[in-house]
Amino acid sequence: MRPPTALTIAGSDSGGGAGIQADLKTFLDHRVYGMSAITALTAQNTLGVQSIFDVSPSFLREQLHSIRADLPVDAIKIGMVADAARATVIADFLEAWPDRPPVVLDPVMIAKGGASLLHPDAVAVLRERLAPLATLVTPNIPEAQVLGELPGVALLRKGGHAEGFEVEDVLEWQGRRYVFQNERVVSKNTHGTGCTLAAAITAQLARGRSLPEACALGVAYVATLLKGSLQSVGHGHGPLLHGLLPT
Repeated sequence: MRPPTALTIAGSDSGGGAGIQADLKTFLDHRVYGMSAITALTAQNTLGVQSIFDVSPSFLREQLHSIRADLPVDAIKIGMVADAARATVIADFLEAWPDRPPVVLDPVMIAKGGASLLHPDAVAVLRERLAPLATLVTPNIPEAQVLGELPGVALLRKGGHAEGFEVEDVLEWQGRRYVFQNERVVSKNTHGTGCTLAAAITAQLARGRSLPEACALGVAYVATLLKGSLQSVGHGHGPLLHGLLPT
């Protein structure tokens, strides 16, 4: 019997805390076999993003088709799409897959240090083509403001950017609201939190969980990592310690 599998389509973080690296670590934490298609390479550490090198749309397309030609995919996570050209390649790939598995779209726009990770021309593609193909979209408060209303799309509105003693993440799905609350952890070591949450939900969907169950388990997983984030690596916004803490 094969293990559950998940594909992440995202950018590479050379510092290991976010993007493809965080996704694969998260998949492994959830006993899910991970595969990846890289949209961009970053020269990045806990202090910020120094440089970005976009993968060509044609090579991104080759990665995606290579995976689908051979490997089973039980769930897909989309992170950094970089620009409209690469977002369009991903949308075309998904639209040509009628029986595609669940898709979690994390609309990555800004790095923890403030660097822009999404070209403005990609916002329309995210909103009009990728979001309708997704099982779930996971915007934080600033990202939700940029995307605007997404009728008919399941949303997990992340509350990490809000104020207060508790963090409230709200799933809106099929006319219902599911609220997940956790005590706010005051720490600078939160790099990769959004990537990790979306990847954890993707892993749980790959394991056959319902969307509310997957979100609840993903939120709880990130909360556990955040509680251990007072210890970390690097001199800036440190990463979550995937796989190094009991979860």
